[in-house]
Amino acid sequence: MSIDTGLTTAIKEAMLSKNEVKLRTLRAIKTAFLNAKTAKGAAHELDEAQEIKIIQKLYSQRKDSFEVFSQQGRDDLAQKEKEEMDVLETYLPKQISDEELTAILKGIIEKVGAKSPSEMGKVMGIASKMLSGKADGSKIAATVKQLLSNL
Repeated sequence: MSIDTGLTTAIKEAMLSKNEVKLRTLRAIKTAFLNAKTAKGAAHELDEAQEIKIIQKLYSQRKDSFEVFSQQGRDDLAQKEKEEMDVLETYLPKQISDEELTAILKGIIEKVGAKSPSEMGKVMGIASKMLSGKADGSKIAATVKQLLSNL
């Protein structure tokens, strides 16, 4: 079952339970899905990978806003972003641990035969596809950079 089909039910449940945070976040997801479906040249249906990518983008936007608001001392706005991040996180696949990430990336580096940080692009291309939805892109890049610089 795709995420999109379960959203309508989840929105109704959030309305009935008067959960404003969840309702606001689910409506944002629904809107993003609708925008993606109706974009020029887009297929009128989203597969699960596309849905997860959209939710990851929404999560990333909330995370960036949370960090900015926290730095500026706007705890009220930071709290709102954090609440929405928590709801979005329930729709994302479980993130892999740092140890698992390092082990997978070491395997990719061996497979590609990368020997220096200048070959980071080769590793990132494969790693991004393989770990899509399972790890944050900036975390993947930082780990790859660290591993390649230690060779």
